[in-house]
Amino acid sequence: MSPTVFSNVGTLFDSGMVISILPPSAYAILRSRFQQLMAMYKMVPPLSILDMICYDVTGNDTVSVSTVALVFGSRTILNVDFTASSGNRLTVVHQHGPCSPIINPRQRLSHRKILHRDQARVVSLHNRISTSRKDKSAGSLASVTVPNRVGISFSTLDYVVTVGFGTPEKHFTVIFDTGSDISWIQCQPCAGGCYAQNETLFDPSQSSTYANISCSSADCLSFGSACDASLTCFYSVQYGDGSYTVGFLARETLTLTPSNVLTKFDFGCGESNKGLFGSVAGLVGLGRGEASLASQAARVYGGVFSYCLPPRVSSTGYLTLGASGPSPNVKFTPMLTEPAAPSFYFVELIGLSVGGKNLSIPSSTFTDVGTIIDSGTVITRLPSSGYSALRDEFRRQMANYSMAPPLSIFDTCYNFTGVVSVSLPPVGLLFSGGVTLDVDPSGILYVVSMSQACLAFAGNDDPSSISIIGNMQQQTYDIVYDAARGMIGFGEGGCS
Repeated sequence: MSPTVFSNVGTLFDSGMVISILPPSAYAILRSRFQQLMAMYKMVPPLSILDMICYDVTGNDTVSVSTVALVFGSRTILNVDFTASSGNRLTVVHQHGPCSPIINPRQRLSHRKILHRDQARVVSLHNRISTSRKDKSAGSLASVTVPNRVGISFSTLDYVVTVGFGTPEKHFTVIFDTGSDISWIQCQPCAGGCYAQNETLFDPSQSSTYANISCSSADCLSFGSACDASLTCFYSVQYGDGSYTVGFLARETLTLTPSNVLTKFDFGCGESNKGLFGSVAGLVGLGRGEASLASQAARVYGGVFSYCLPPRVSSTGYLTLGASGPSPNVKFTPMLTEPAAPSFYFVELIGLSVGGKNLSIPSSTFTDVGTIIDSGTVITRLPSSGYSALRDEFRRQMANYSMAPPLSIFDTCYNFTGVVSVSLPPVGLLFSGGVTLDVDPSGILYVVSMSQACLAFAGNDDPSSISIIGNMQQQTYDIVYDAARGMIGFGEGGCS
């Protein structure tokens, strides 16, 4: 088409417009070509101003959409990609913060309760991995049990996203957790009882795309599920804090964003749920197991997802499935696999630094026990000798500030009452491959009040327990999980 089609009328960029409006002749040519390229998909009736270019992709595992390019003067080209056009980025908020859609002031926990529950999750993680390692080394049949039936402690999971289930879609606020595989939401009729959630319960009978999974399906076995008398597959997850969810294993359409839809998504439709779930509708599992959203979506998004956890409850972060494009800020370290704990994301922590000084800690202190990165643990746990070295150097560099009494798992606290500004020594986590995560200042101190701010790290009691990189130390970073390449990346300034 001639450039004058556009230049004769002019073109305006407008951040408030959702749909691009083109001259009629240009739009007709674009529409015709787009229809040719999308001929393999079923068309549906037009919607409002979207005439003749609507499609029904129900039942398609993947949808291939051709790129549309806008060509400007000086041959500047803007490629409008299917996933980038409206984004495949979900907003992440703290469930107890002002941005949360399910905020409930009565459910806010005291600092002692938060730390107590965090310790319960850590104990749950340590026990699960320790038991799996023992079973593996002993050649026990227990080592081949699908781990999804036993979940780690749920109650410290703080970060939520909103997704859509069903057709027509209904929106639900769910926790996301890299330490879990099975995704689930509460479902009507709640035959065994449901806890109180903020949103209306999901009603499978109102969705045209919902289907229970039968016992004859391979998915039933891969989920580690069982069967009822009607030969319908059901799942059961018992979390380390005593919470549980039981229900039917089902298949449904999962809407991440309007342009990012997963059909045939396997999830748990929970009809008997009880425990420390707060007001969320359920959970989205991002572990490495077959059942997780990350694994099920790998066919579409290439086995990559990333997130940024906000530094304050009043700010937002994101969760993205798929590669969001190369970022010079992201540095990658190998993603390790632990045969006894295949659902977790292991990395090789080899050292620590404080104030730019690398601490004299043998790398074997960390590599002998292993390290996982976990979105649900709050405070980073280290081998006792590694933590002692970190604590001692931190205290030395903070000698000008008054100490405060210890709090729960914290033994290094400060009283900043009357202090105008605080100069914190940077803390670095050193990984193999020359990668360093310089912890954001928001992740160095756990601030209870100006009179009690504590070093936000803790030591493990058992020298054989794994290290855990907690979510406080991940804040503000773009954390990239690239299972396809076997890498985990850390990029500064991720939430900005």
